[in-house]
Amino acid sequence: MKTSELFIKALENENVEYIFGIPGEENLDFLEALRTSNIKLILTRHEQAAGFMAATYGRLTGKVGVCLSTLGPGATNFATAAAYAQLGGMPMLMITGQKPIKKSKQGRFQIVDIVRMMRPMTKYSKQVVNGNNIPSMVREAFKIATTERPGAVHIELPEDIAAEEVEFNIYAVRDFKYPKAEKDTILDAVKMIEKAKRPLLLIGAGANRTRIGNALTNFVNETGIPFFSTQMGKGVIDENHKLCLSTAALSKDDFIHCAIERADLIINVGHDVIEKPPFFMENKPDATKVIHVNFFPSEVDDTYFPQLDIVGDIASNISSLTTAISPQDHWEFDYYKRMVVEIKTHLNKYFGDNRFPILPQRAVRSIRQILDEEDIVTLDNGVYKIWFARNYRCSKPNTLLLDNALATMGAGLPSSMAAKMVNPDKKVVAVCGDGGFMMNSQELETAVRLGLDLTVIILNDNAYGMIKWKQTGMGFDTFGLDLGNPDFVKYAQSYGAFGYRPKSCEEFEQILEKCVNSKGVHLIDLAIDYSLNHAILNELLAKKECLL
Repeated sequence: MKTSELFIKALENENVEYIFGIPGEENLDFLEALRTSNIKLILTRHEQAAGFMAATYGRLTGKVGVCLSTLGPGATNFATAAAYAQLGGMPMLMITGQKPIKKSKQGRFQIVDIVRMMRPMTKYSKQVVNGNNIPSMVREAFKIATTERPGAVHIELPEDIAAEEVEFNIYAVRDFKYPKAEKDTILDAVKMIEKAKRPLLLIGAGANRTRIGNALTNFVNETGIPFFSTQMGKGVIDENHKLCLSTAALSKDDFIHCAIERADLIINVGHDVIEKPPFFMENKPDATKVIHVNFFPSEVDDTYFPQLDIVGDIASNISSLTTAISPQDHWEFDYYKRMVVEIKTHLNKYFGDNRFPILPQRAVRSIRQILDEEDIVTLDNGVYKIWFARNYRCSKPNTLLLDNALATMGAGLPSSMAAKMVNPDKKVVAVCGDGGFMMNSQELETAVRLGLDLTVIILNDNAYGMIKWKQTGMGFDTFGLDLGNPDFVKYAQSYGAFGYRPKSCEEFEQILEKCVNSKGVHLIDLAIDYSLNHAILNELLAKKECLL
């Protein structure tokens, strides 16, 4: 068979369901082999969107999402998606084409060293120079992409190699199991936790696995230790739990930091410094101590330098801690429990505000009330992400998909499409700023073509609102961040989607209720009022007074 056919057989062997992307002439042998495969090609309108979809598929399933591009500009369009997957811990394989490497009549036309470009942004990047190596390369790439920390991998398939004759040879897929930490390490952690007066549990993105969520819920229930999460750790334990302090949406000065600052020990599960810090460690004798629980050791950083590492299978190690820890009479959790109520009071303040354009807090509450606990919201990147992280309570993991690692714009719509494909029975809502939406808005056509039932909410302030907020916070005059937008209702309709423009909070809720319960792609152009961002996030929080 041809190398391209063997490549498809290797992907089938890995149980690949979809390949997202845009083929070029250098991929035609590969495309012909794919034509008769049970793997579905999802044709997108931009390679970046294909990469975002593949990464989100990997994030939600734990399997490797696969995307395809041609050489040169097609491959360079994968760069942001590669970084998105790599920093976000999402398993993804990028397959790119290339001109013939043995003999070419086109000189260096369109040729960029993509393998070298990808190396700093991936865990693995190689060119196929011998088709018989395809089975081992694919198996190695998939193993590397899924082992902790998950991330992006890349294989370049030159046009002439794809057409060469090779022999069939496939490697069996074998599961990889992580070891448990040594008993002495568990005992050291138990001593630290039992000795502490006010231990606190932190849940990060790396804990977002079903087994870990169950183990952590049991840990909290058995020990009574309160918890909070990073932005990407939301929902690992039900945020409606009576011991949930909420999410550290900011690195400091939020109401939750009153509780964090009272802790003398933080048990940090699944977080590492790639995600924006939920708090800053201090290198002082009496500073809060940290136990690092993850699949991999901590790295020393100015913001994070744990006193103890528990490395290995997180679920097993948390279960070992749960069994070994005895709740202590000297533990002081009363302050945390009072802060649970205090934080909710502050966060709920504007939930009933009817002003329009709508406040982000009110928009968050409306979306939360209308969706079921199993439904999924995907966010693009903008200042609204902070309001969702603070105010949107998740009962289940991976029901609020946001990016707090690369924090790129443009991923909201593509990630919602992948989420709907993976979870066809759940309602999926994409929340995008007008700036982020326009970076991949063309994928509305892809969503319509695929027959997806999807709701897209554009929070429209005719500006790059996140940077505008930062600009104000630094005392600068507003400059250079206002923009114009198309008529989003007509824009949606031009793709065959449905468009709406509510004129009140009540009308928005009525429209959203209708959209999420209807077939087809629906877009809501929602005017947003960010006028309180500076007053609350910069001024109020900086002057907050913690409970005594």
